[in-house]
Amino acid sequence: MDFNLTSEQEALADSVARFTARDYTFEARNRLIGEGTGLDKRHWQAFADLGWLGAGLAEDAGGYGGGPVENMIIMEGFGRALVLEPFLPVALVAVQTLAALPPSTLRDMLIAEIVAGDAIVAVAHGEIAARGAPDYVETVYEGSRITGAKSMVIGGHAASRLIVSARSPEGLGLYLVDPAASGISTRHYRLLDNQHAVDLAFENAPVLETLARPGEGEAVIAAGLAHGLVGVSAEAVGAMDAAIRMTRDYITTRRQFGTTLSTFQTLQHRMADMLVEMELSRSILYQGIASLGQSGVQCTRALAAMKAIVSSAALFVGRNAVQLHGGIGMTEEYAIGHYYRRLFVISGQFGGESLHLKTMAGLSQSFWTEPTSRPSPIMA
Repeated sequence: MDFNLTSEQEALADSVARFTARDYTFEARNRLIGEGTGLDKRHWQAFADLGWLGAGLAEDAGGYGGGPVENMIIMEGFGRALVLEPFLPVALVAVQTLAALPPSTLRDMLIAEIVAGDAIVAVAHGEIAARGAPDYVETVYEGSRITGAKSMVIGGHAASRLIVSARSPEGLGLYLVDPAASGISTRHYRLLDNQHAVDLAFENAPVLETLARPGEGEAVIAAGLAHGLVGVSAEAVGAMDAAIRMTRDYITTRRQFGTTLSTFQTLQHRMADMLVEMELSRSILYQGIASLGQSGVQCTRALAAMKAIVSSAALFVGRNAVQLHGGIGMTEEYAIGHYYRRLFVISGQFGGESLHLKTMAGLSQSFWTEPTSRPSPIMA
């Protein structure tokens, strides 16, 4: 796979860089955090107007003809600026989940509304007991009603529609649900990295439409989660890159014992180790993107290897960046602590290092290749 960017992809990268430099400075981000919404509607409309909400989707599915490389470019740029809007769960996970469905009027309408910025659709799939395992679902579908609970639905607080996974005796299905419907209770909270999420409890909540019939939902949700893994890994690479550059600038100006910190060999070695971890993550991110065109165990293990390495590197780079900054790195007013918190959340998002190492070792069932009617929980 050729990862030399085309002229269109370079233009996309430049567009993301210009937007974040102009509209997503650290001060502007802090103002958005203070507003307590986690979503600036002007930013979201800009994402739509610039074509980013459909940049990674094929034209025949309602997008602009791009793919995972376009999503990688956007997410890496967003990682450098610590963008708070729920682009990942909506434009990658939800859109790619819908794109994996058979063509239908409903599917095409939902994708068109998301790409135009007129609707925010979130996927409610993860559950507390799953610990990140994609094949653990206890939520039940029966008689066009859903009963169960979903946890940490990022962007769910702003969603106009939810895609909910639930089980019945025939297997896993996907259902379109109105978050304002009766029988749904919501707990809205802010994550450590200042993104917003909700926990959802369903008690005989009505279903608007069936998106994937029981037994057909595994492969569909797997497609969305695979793109989510690639997207969050690209975001981690961008955040690590920014954190390393910020740390480099700090130690080359901070003086101690009559000289700058950058002259100490121990700190030079630490910075080199951080750079190696980041570049290793970038390389395996490319492998993960290439694996999306494959099928079976190869794709599963490539994505698991990617997330395991990125999770470990994110924690290593974030912790060392804060440590090299000293006490100032722990303050709310200084940016490096915000990068560490985002990298910390990324390390566990879509499953942590332990879960994906088990997948690589063959200790856990492959959700992407061998769906079953009732899998056992996998503990991370």
